[in-house]
Amino acid sequence: MNAIALTDVSKSYGEILAVDGLNLTMEPGRTVALLGPNGAGKSTTINMLLGLIRPTAGRIQVFGRTPDEAVARGDIGAMLQEGTLIPELTVRELVDFIRRLYPDPLPLDHVLQMADLTDLSSRRTDKLSGGQTQRVRFALAIAGAPRLLVLDEPTAAMDVESRRAFWGSMRSYAARGHTVLFATHYLEEADENSDRVIVVAGGRVVADGTAAEIKAGVGGSSVGFSLGGQSSACLDALPGVTGVEILSGAVTLRTTDVDATVEALYRKTTLDVRNLQIHGADLEDAFLALTQPAEA
Repeated sequence: MNAIALTDVSKSYGEILAVDGLNLTMEPGRTVALLGPNGAGKSTTINMLLGLIRPTAGRIQVFGRTPDEAVARGDIGAMLQEGTLIPELTVRELVDFIRRLYPDPLPLDHVLQMADLTDLSSRRTDKLSGGQTQRVRFALAIAGAPRLLVLDEPTAAMDVESRRAFWGSMRSYAARGHTVLFATHYLEEADENSDRVIVVAGGRVVADGTAAEIKAGVGGSSVGFSLGGQSSACLDALPGVTGVEILSGAVTLRTTDVDATVEALYRKTTLDVRNLQIHGADLEDAFLALTQPAEA
């Protein structure tokens, strides 16, 4: 049984089509990153998955049930971008209140530890920073030990240290066999913390696979080296080169054929090439290639 199954799902807001015939399945125990530019349909898809809004057409199932049924059973935990915490309660009181709503919740101290909130447990929720508030939202999402954890921009407002601690906690939760779906604008987070990446644009899936597969599918790579004061006039004519960037004497050549570019760089130019570096396409390159509209 799939953890998530979306079949021909569409969502319209008047004449605006936010999600366009989306077909998507997700196996249990996977950690999946959902990527897409603003307006791609990520948040709409997540809200439909949680039963917060209804699809205009199509069917959504979570562990074989409707979203409403899955939420009622405690199968889904969600950490959304927005949501006000009860200001009169301490962190411990709020997390304990929420966890008691579920049939088989995680132990309170365990939830606080996983969300890195033990030292903040006695602080009122209206006295927290933005990053600390996000950690409380994560604690509330996992409090009921959900089979599916849905995270929408989970590390927004977190500093670097908090983000690192958060993903450590998330990986620990996923390692117990739970399913995790997260949407993020931090592409390095998707690259490092998912075993599957789904890219959406215009309400449709435009790429689906591991981060490595998606990067390889784009096919772009770069060659970097030190140019110094030498002329760069010939670089854009090298075979495979699609772009040339020069910053403070350091050159980056975007290329579709690394071997041909490097061979020509040494054999067909008189440049004194130093500090040569070769890089494969990163997830940002792939994301931009997949989501940017084609030029007319």
